[in-house]
Amino acid sequence: MSSSEDDMPLARANGRAKANSASTTPNTNGNGDLAPGISVRFGAVQDKDVEMEDADAAHGAGKRKSRASIDNKKSYVEPESSDEEDEPLSKRRRTSVKHEDPESDDDVPLALNGRKLPKASETAIGEESDSDVPIERKLSAQKKKIEQKATKEARAARKPAPKKETKPAAAAKKQTNGVKKEPADDKSAVKKVKAESTTPKKAKAESEDAEGKGEDEEGYKWWEDPTKGDGTKKWTTLEHNGVVFPPPYEPLPKNVKLKYDGVPVTLHPDAEEVAGFFGGMLNSTHNVENPVFQKNFFTDFKEILKKTGGAKDAQGKKVDIKDFTKCDFKPIFEYYDAQREEKKSATPAEKKALKAEKDALEAPYQYCIWDGRKQKVGNFRVEPPSLFRGRGEHPKTGRVKTRVQPEQITINIGKDATVPPPPPGHQWKEVKHDQEGTWLAMWQENINGNYKYVMLAANSDVKGQSDYKKFEKARELKKYIEKIRKDYQKALKHDLMVERQKATAVYLIDQFALRAGNEKGEDEAETVGCCSLKYENISLKPPNTVVFDFLGKDSIRFYDEVKVDPQVFKNLKIFKKAPKKNGDEVFDRLTTSALNKHLQNYMNGLTAKVFRTYNASFTMSEVLKEMKATGTIPEKIKAYNDANRKVAILCNHKRTVTAGHANQMEKLGERIKGLRYQKWRLRQQMLDLDPSLKKKKGCLFL
Repeated sequence: MSSSEDDMPLARANGRAKANSASTTPNTNGNGDLAPGISVRFGAVQDKDVEMEDADAAHGAGKRKSRASIDNKKSYVEPESSDEEDEPLSKRRRTSVKHEDPESDDDVPLALNGRKLPKASETAIGEESDSDVPIERKLSAQKKKIEQKATKEARAARKPAPKKETKPAAAAKKQTNGVKKEPADDKSAVKKVKAESTTPKKAKAESEDAEGKGEDEEGYKWWEDPTKGDGTKKWTTLEHNGVVFPPPYEPLPKNVKLKYDGVPVTLHPDAEEVAGFFGGMLNSTHNVENPVFQKNFFTDFKEILKKTGGAKDAQGKKVDIKDFTKCDFKPIFEYYDAQREEKKSATPAEKKALKAEKDALEAPYQYCIWDGRKQKVGNFRVEPPSLFRGRGEHPKTGRVKTRVQPEQITINIGKDATVPPPPPGHQWKEVKHDQEGTWLAMWQENINGNYKYVMLAANSDVKGQSDYKKFEKARELKKYIEKIRKDYQKALKHDLMVERQKATAVYLIDQFALRAGNEKGEDEAETVGCCSLKYENISLKPPNTVVFDFLGKDSIRFYDEVKVDPQVFKNLKIFKKAPKKNGDEVFDRLTTSALNKHLQNYMNGLTAKVFRTYNASFTMSEVLKEMKATGTIPEKIKAYNDANRKVAILCNHKRTVTAGHANQMEKLGERIKGLRYQKWRLRQQMLDLDPSLKKKKGCLFL
């Protein structure tokens, strides 16, 4: 943070730019002058990408190449080295950027208006398959259609509903002496009375039918129940059977032991279990070869050895384990790997029997009775002990997640309900009757001190209410998005640095679906969002290209090269001015809480994450409208998945590669080789039986 220019206007002392700093060099980007917001997600833009010039022409960018004069009152191309940011903001020329009519696109999600997503589905949008055409060009036509539809819908949403019923009523009053109109009026009046009289009967019949059905799971419409989700009392009666604990540890066979410096050692079952955590995952090289993972594991392992009496050799002598490199976990890995292979090789009947046995044991825990209704419980299993892995480069990866005991678990249940019994010899930490909570059980894990909750399943009424409110809030944002965008476009040139940063952050969140980002502690993975972007997370390429490269939520890399508004580009350039360096925050005057507080001035409950929901939902709805009603079920499923993939790209949702992916692919490769060899042997056997096949089939039997 530069303390010398915290709240001062961004200007030089003389208020003038250098005369020789203005550049009239035309833009030589091979991609043309793309509109702000165009995203190049799959790599850097190449200067010789001729095909992208066609894409620009499709967006009207090609029209700007034929300007005959630079003396126009408004300049649409801003010189890169104009140093306008060095002039006093109050004296700048107001002709640097021409924005389009806000009525035409203010209610279009800017993620659609500015970003071109990869091709989703040929069957869904009816485009021709052409692998040589850039993905952005393929989607340009669809993007324009979505923008036009969104504009119409947004304008219709802002207009008040027309009052059509008042006109016929006024006309009826004027015709007091009309004879021909009386029968029609009487007829309509009779219909109206009948309609009013039949409605209560129908409602009464429905209520009686509901009482007759009892607890009809299909007929209950939780989204129409106004008593739920009001932020106060969530339930009146609650019954459940508690949680399922992981099975107790089974000690290793006597011939399977950890080796230290080549000598097999005997461990206490608690220490042996922890050694088995590491030994059982030797195939996950991503973790076991990580120095941080090794260090954290060995630190906790030595603590458990101290508590359990340490290790002993075959003669009963104590062995001091103090060097991780001398520990040999291969015997343990070979034992567990053999067990895994044995499970895989089980017959379908054996697997089915094991699954049926497991389901029978867990059946009482899968459902609860919530206000007299049967509701499915989400994850009712207590997490088993293991080694913590975390996301990305987590500083606590490799630490031991201890076994959760009943004495650590708090149960939430109705006052009149039967409390589920704890395992023999144990007791619950506490039994609560919290009617404002939607959790059934909770405990605190030992790694990060976070609380783990047993909640209802995603398809339950309570969880559905939460999701319903989330998407309804995104729908409500559509009414205010026009004013929000007008305000932050104006504030991009504000005199105060804090207001500029606030406007720039809202622009990036709205247009590119960035998460807001929160501050992270030293014991958490270094992930960032918009408000916590570091100096090194943003690269600027003149005239208006910004490259984002950072680790987002769950340590998933966010890399995107986008075209931004010229004023946003200048602001980011100012935010990165010296003395800022690597490690410093770009938005050093802004916090997530301050940004959310600012957004709530527009709409109650509006936060930065609502923009992501709004952009993603609007994209999904518009792409689904373009889907064809014809086709087979698999084709429709593919079209839906392709549409869902578009939204995933917009929100940077990606599947992470599993730790054992490389090992799994290696095994599949060996299996393919085995099948090819088997096929070759069968051909040789066929040739032995009938040598003439070599002439008949030719090269097939070579």
